[in-house]
Amino acid sequence: MAYAFSVFVAHAWWSFAEKDPADDGSLVLWAEDPQVRTVPAERTGRRPKVREHPFDIPAEDLRATLSSVTGLAAEGWKDGTADIVLPSFQHSPSGSPELLDLRSGWAADRVEGESARLFPQVKWRVRTIVVPAQEAEGLLARLAEETADSSAGREVRRPDEGREVRRPDEGREMCRPDEGQGASRPQDERSAPQNPAAQDEPATIVLGSDVRILLALHRFVANLISRGRVLPVVLETPDGHGVARWRPVITGEDGDWFRQAISALPPSWNAQAPADRSAAAAVDALVDAGVRAKLGRGPGQGGLGLLGWRQALHGEYPAFPANQRQMRNLVDGLDAWQAETINGGLVRAGFRLFEPTDDDLTSILRPATDELRPAEDAMLWRLEFGLQDADQPGIFFTAQEIWDRELNLTRLRRNAPRPQETLLSELGRALRLFPALREALLGAEPVELLLDNAGAHAFLAESAELLIGAGFGVQLPGWWSKPQRLGARLRAGTAAQPGRVEGTPVFRQNDIVQYDWRLSIGDQLLSDAEVEALIEAQEPLVRLRGEWMQVDPEKLRKARTFLRKQRRIGPQTMSIADVLSVIGAGSEGPAGLEVTGVDASGWLSDFLASPQERKFETFVVTDDFEGTLRPYQERGVSWLAFLESVGLGAVLADDMGLGKTVQLLALIASDRPQPQPDHDLVPAPTLLVCPMSLVGNWQREAAKFTPGLRVHVQHGAGRPQGDDFFDAVAGADLVITTYSLLARDAVMLRKYGWRRIVLDEAQAVKNAATQAATAARSLTAERRIAVTGTPVENRLADLWSLMEFANPRVLGEAADFKKRYALPIERLGSDEAREKLRAVTQPFILRRVKTDKSIISDLPEKLEIEVVCNLTSEQAALYQNVVTDMLARIEQSEGMERRGLVLAAMTKLKQVCNHPAQFQRDGSRVPGRSGKLARLEETLEEVLASGEKALLFTQYAEFGEMLRTHLTARFGREVLFLHGGVRKSRRDEMVARFQSGEHDAPPIFVLSLKAGGTGLTLTAANHVIHVDRWWNPAVEDQATDRVFRIGQSRPVQVRKFVCAGTLEERIATMIRDKRGLAASIVGTGEGWLTELDTGQLRELLTLDPAAVG
Repeated sequence: MAYAFSVFVAHAWWSFAEKDPADDGSLVLWAEDPQVRTVPAERTGRRPKVREHPFDIPAEDLRATLSSVTGLAAEGWKDGTADIVLPSFQHSPSGSPELLDLRSGWAADRVEGESARLFPQVKWRVRTIVVPAQEAEGLLARLAEETADSSAGREVRRPDEGREVRRPDEGREMCRPDEGQGASRPQDERSAPQNPAAQDEPATIVLGSDVRILLALHRFVANLISRGRVLPVVLETPDGHGVARWRPVITGEDGDWFRQAISALPPSWNAQAPADRSAAAAVDALVDAGVRAKLGRGPGQGGLGLLGWRQALHGEYPAFPANQRQMRNLVDGLDAWQAETINGGLVRAGFRLFEPTDDDLTSILRPATDELRPAEDAMLWRLEFGLQDADQPGIFFTAQEIWDRELNLTRLRRNAPRPQETLLSELGRALRLFPALREALLGAEPVELLLDNAGAHAFLAESAELLIGAGFGVQLPGWWSKPQRLGARLRAGTAAQPGRVEGTPVFRQNDIVQYDWRLSIGDQLLSDAEVEALIEAQEPLVRLRGEWMQVDPEKLRKARTFLRKQRRIGPQTMSIADVLSVIGAGSEGPAGLEVTGVDASGWLSDFLASPQERKFETFVVTDDFEGTLRPYQERGVSWLAFLESVGLGAVLADDMGLGKTVQLLALIASDRPQPQPDHDLVPAPTLLVCPMSLVGNWQREAAKFTPGLRVHVQHGAGRPQGDDFFDAVAGADLVITTYSLLARDAVMLRKYGWRRIVLDEAQAVKNAATQAATAARSLTAERRIAVTGTPVENRLADLWSLMEFANPRVLGEAADFKKRYALPIERLGSDEAREKLRAVTQPFILRRVKTDKSIISDLPEKLEIEVVCNLTSEQAALYQNVVTDMLARIEQSEGMERRGLVLAAMTKLKQVCNHPAQFQRDGSRVPGRSGKLARLEETLEEVLASGEKALLFTQYAEFGEMLRTHLTARFGREVLFLHGGVRKSRRDEMVARFQSGEHDAPPIFVLSLKAGGTGLTLTAANHVIHVDRWWNPAVEDQATDRVFRIGQSRPVQVRKFVCAGTLEERIATMIRDKRGLAASIVGTGEGWLTELDTGQLRELLTLDPAAVG
């Protein structure tokens, strides 16, 4: 997809309905376009009361890009407009500070000829998107994830988190959707970029101070919830209904921080109401949404009065019915209850639930070998009361200790001078959320409450979460956090012996296997006798084989009926594809039970193991592959070949530098038919999709390792279409195209039946909603491989998209995947869901990392890689102009003048290869104009995703500053830059910060070759990138040795960037191959070029037409 923006500045405030407590309010967002520097001329006639903002961004573009950044569907987000007051000139609003930073070369934000006088109280109408509160909480959580790694000083933390409190408006974060994401933009008169041509470069979102403060408030809210500093309240609607809400308790240091945040709010937060009221409404809404997300759906709806209020504290519907008397009782009681909490808060009531001991148990289900008999008496659970330190939950005084007046309670009395009264008061507060407590409070000195099995289950399932949400301390048995639930396990088998995945394919996706279902609780299978005993017990909590677990007797009864029917019918069959769907998509089992796992036998059992544990037939490299695979690469190709042999897709996610390209070429080379006299069948070609910056690299690697492979590049304005395309494809083994063309040519590409589709740098389609991702999924192929160097587990929505391409429907629909895996893992930290997802995906994903001992033994200590980049069309035109001009001028010069002209031209050509803006020195736009920069960004994205660091060396200080500025905006991380003008004290500070192990230490260090090439130890990095070349191997090796030296514990990867078809590539070839002039090049820099005659210079410098990407 093409983009109309390279970057824009996002702003926000909170809108709310003051008179309707059932309305949570909403997040309002708008954005500025820094590329628009002119304002439409003032129209004649009467001036409108509110003028349209001249450089805001269309709502649909802002919505689409935010959706791309966060991976959210944006279905409930609405377009709108709002009138806001902004500091202004006579005919234009002043840009935000973030906008001014982005407008390079502007000393002040004003239109040409505009007066410098500001009119601060001018209303402007901006186009907005409006996000409801429940969705806003999720949006802010995702934005917080995107900016979590921002550099030091950009996060606002509470004082008790151990860091200095910073103003919420310090620093700014940048978010950016990945290639193939974003939105196109209609060119209207209000907001047209200077360069109206759409770009393939995705937009970067710079967060304005108002959004950053909102993210700080979101973190503040999460902190309040985690510490229990929230309370349930009741509000009344104008029509007399009740509304249950969760509200924050903000006192002490929390109050100080909140007041400081309000003082930093920008003027836009006054759009609807005074900023302090808007901020309070935002915090109220986010607290309510956050607690509800944590509590889940709850026990149901429909109750009246107190019961209705308790039910409405769960789920998404806060309103509940109540008459006037019920409302008055609720309001009066809760007002007094709140006052007690807000005025105290140093200690709180605590509850600890203890299971029945073995002596108490009267209903024990013993192992299947023992006699099973139901209990005659009820088992009793003990709920112990006490007081707990609010800030140090480990300090707990039991009620028994508090009522024992002989004990010394000095430590408790510091925070609760009258502990007995405090305990009774706290238990009285808890009574409103836990009515069963009333029985214990009938005694004068309550210490505990005895609960039967049903009462204990009700406390565990309902009351405990309400008490925790309201700030009480609750300690539950450890097994409850990972409850063992009743479920169904699928038993499926194949005929082959387990432990062998060798020889000819045993099955394909549509092959049939036999299966049946068995009942389980957690991972434990239930015998028929145990099922009958559980049904007869009629208890929601049972102890089976020494472990407590939760059982639904009604579901168990339905499951028993199903199993009896299954035995009558006999063995059933399903396809392998259906088995995989059951594993991954969470298909519903018999009687509506959750599928808890698959017990496989035969060949299938071995397949479901992890790739590292599986045994494969070793891949045999064909004669068409000219190279040697390392052992781990051999295993990788064997794994790919195996999955393809059984009709399954793969995600190859090896760490960068481990040779994914070589593995794929070895696999593709094996497709070529070997000479056989009895047939002449030719397999269909492989379609490979990659970023434009990698097209040339694939061509060169194919020529190097598989010279017999027929490669067709489907790219450029003159690419074949229609029948010409099909003719070109028919004569190829490998067809290469780009993500930008994938969507445009999708209709044509869909008409061909490909042998395999490979997506290289597949993170480009990790957002499933983009046109490129949709097009990739729509193509027809026997085999599918997604290749990425970034950790696929970091964002689960991205993982779903990659798996949906490689193996459609294995992980189910996106909404089901989000509910089953993404929300429990990302929002609730569920280890159970994480382990299930790992088990589901491990057969299809292979990720090896450089820190793996089995990989390190295969790797050299220093791996040097030459990265060949294509020029953009703009770079190619500039390059050719410089060459033409130089050759014409040196024809008429000699001696020192000629040498000077040649050296000056060399410098210009290297600057063009770096970036047009460096050569032109005009402060023009950086993104999307340099093939070398595009490849650098792709490399650094993988480095950062792996949690590693990189050094970037350049000869040019001005280019180093350009890299520092651009990469900071691109990745939202601090980038250091060391050059000759840096003082020693500052230099030492930069080195120390880079070398530190702090999580917020800068991960990228740009150095000028002369200033940073010697004398430094920078072993915190294990990646070195020579962005431009010095052509003196000794000097480059010295620079590399900043990383590759004593103290370096990891393999080092060194990348040397050169531009294809230019003097950079030709000189690199001379040095590498030791041919011709190589001996005179080594150790002499570029002076030897001045001695070449005009013919030799022309041969060396002339641009190869294939150099343009």
